[in-house]
Amino acid sequence: MLKKNDIHTIEILDISSEGSGVGRIDNFIVFIEGAVHGDICEIKIVKVKKTYAYGIILKIVEKSKFRVPVECAVFKKCGGCTLQHLDYKEQLVLKQDKVEASLKRIGNIEDVDVMPTVGTEPCHYRNKVQIPVGSQNGKIEMGFYAKNSHDIVSFDQCLIQPEINGDILKIIKGHMKKYNISAYSEREHTGCVRHIFIRAGHITKEIMVCIVVKGKSSDVLTNKEELIQKLNEVSNITSILLNYNNEKTNVIMGEKIEVLFGKNYIEDYIDDIKFKISAKSFYQINSVQTEKLYKNVVEFLSPSKDDIVLDAYCGIGTISLFLAKHVKKVYGVEVVKDAIDNAIENSEINNILNSEFIVGRAEEVIPKKFKRYDLDMIVLDPPRKGCHEDLLKSVLDISPKKIVYVSCDPATLARDLKTLCQENYEINKITPYDFFPHTMHVESIVLLTKKNN
Repeated sequence: MLKKNDIHTIEILDISSEGSGVGRIDNFIVFIEGAVHGDICEIKIVKVKKTYAYGIILKIVEKSKFRVPVECAVFKKCGGCTLQHLDYKEQLVLKQDKVEASLKRIGNIEDVDVMPTVGTEPCHYRNKVQIPVGSQNGKIEMGFYAKNSHDIVSFDQCLIQPEINGDILKIIKGHMKKYNISAYSEREHTGCVRHIFIRAGHITKEIMVCIVVKGKSSDVLTNKEELIQKLNEVSNITSILLNYNNEKTNVIMGEKIEVLFGKNYIEDYIDDIKFKISAKSFYQINSVQTEKLYKNVVEFLSPSKDDIVLDAYCGIGTISLFLAKHVKKVYGVEVVKDAIDNAIENSEINNILNSEFIVGRAEEVIPKKFKRYDLDMIVLDPPRKGCHEDLLKSVLDISPKKIVYVSCDPATLARDLKTLCQENYEINKITPYDFFPHTMHVESIVLLTKKNN
């Protein structure tokens, strides 16, 4: 029986879905943060449950061949990354294994070959970041939260963000110090600056900076003209916004946005399609991988000019407009009105006339709008929680000849595929994509076809 404070030497056999090393002592699974499969570690047991335990590394007795040096100075403290100590090629294998395991364990899907994970450049890949702001001992902190807490871990540079972000944060922090502008206290619901939101165009290089504050007017940013001037000296900043969030909430942005400089959006391209992206619009965080994945969507569907396609959870119309030039008609459905407004604007900007965008919940709009055989193909690209069960029922009722499911969570993907495959569909192809190097997150794209086809 394992006991707290026991010392053991253990071989690490696997990595958990949370990124911790996994080993076994007697009949107990032991999770060890910072360990890599192949490591042999001396550990101390810190918590014991009924069938598993947690340990911390005292010493790495023998390093795994997959362990690599870490460049980030705050890697062990920051909760932004969990896998920087794991060789990148092995990260891709791990994510392929994660998708396969979810299909088998949750979806009871055994006979599908998951393709190797499509990799990317593992550094400076994020086109959007949301940086919490706080204070500790009178010092302004800007960074990511520590793992499993809301304690902010400050950094000068972050390896997964564009390098220019460090300069932007430095300017804002300096301005706050100079004019005694307070950081927000989540616990006390006092102070001013809550978050710094930065979004960048991969192709256009346009940059949006949005400062989220608790306040009623832009006067909370003393001498804001000086701040705007300094930010404009840094790079191609085309949009400086102020967002007001006066609620005691974990939601980052409030409803009201004020333009301090430039326009209230940035523009970027995926392939040859231009997109207008506002602060609240959903837009994939890894631009390079997004273009690859969207081309894969078209490849999987192999649409014709006679096909009518639905894009559920369409956001600002990225997949919809990408598909439009290949089909007769594309419909997009999205619950966020601002995103639908952007989608309509994006179709007009690109002179795409065969698209129609509808605001509303997919599970409510789609069964009212479409009947059996109205659609040839459906694309599902839901949030992390997966598809609403009413939407899956509607998809099965419509009975398209092909479905492409784009997922950001293997567990909910497996759950939804189980529902679809119990009926009239089977998995034809599945490919994981690494949108978030150095984390356990993985995207997947799945092609489902009718069994009687």
